Amino acid sequence: GAVMAHGHGRCRCCGEEAAGGGERGAAWGLYLRIDRQRLQCLNERREGSGALVFRAWEERGDRAKFVESDDDEELLFNIPFTGTVKLKGVIVMGEDDGTHPAEMRLFRNIPHMSFDDAAREPEQTFSLNRDPVGELEYPTKIARFSNVHHLSIHFPKNFGAETTKIFYIGLKGEWMEAHRHEVTICNYEASANPADHQLEQFTPQTHFIS
Repeated sequence: GAVMAHGHGRCRCCGEEAAGGGERGAAWGLYLRIDRQRLQCLNERREGSGALVFRAWEERGDRAKFVESDDDEELLFNIPFTGTVKLKGVIVMGEDDGTHPAEMRLFRNIPHMSFDDAAREPEQTFSLNRDPVGELEYPTKIARFSNVHHLSIHFPKNFGAETTKIFYIGLKGEWMEAHRHEVTICNYEASANPADHQLEQFTPQTHFIS
């Protein structure tokens, strides 16, 4: 029974009364699963400001919290999670002007990406519309984002301004605890050869070294 305690969003203890908006807000709770100690935003003008845009959906209208790019219009976020995430959608909220990002490129499981790394082919690219209120949801190809422990978001350009400004980035999806996978292996495959699992665990790290 203990395993069930980590079901997918069945907990109704926090804010059942706000059914309408609360229901939608709860879906955008992945910001709680970000490893903030290791979160990076490259080319942010003010250090640490990139982390401010990941917050509760209900607080997306807080205009005091934003990130602005520094040298040019590009921004790159490296977002490690505290477990494994199935990413289903993204919201990007900016000003209704040229500083709003015009394109978003998503990369999966490439820690510490740099702008040079961003030259590679992303898992998915979106053309963005200006969204000053944080209502437009960009759905991901879930098959590509069903096992994400690190997400990189690259904003290569905006609508013509010298710098890019973002107030809020919403991440929608499901979260699984980091250790659940190993527990499953112990339970059901105790007789299997441990060396097999050694390999399995290290494959994600090898493919981008080459």
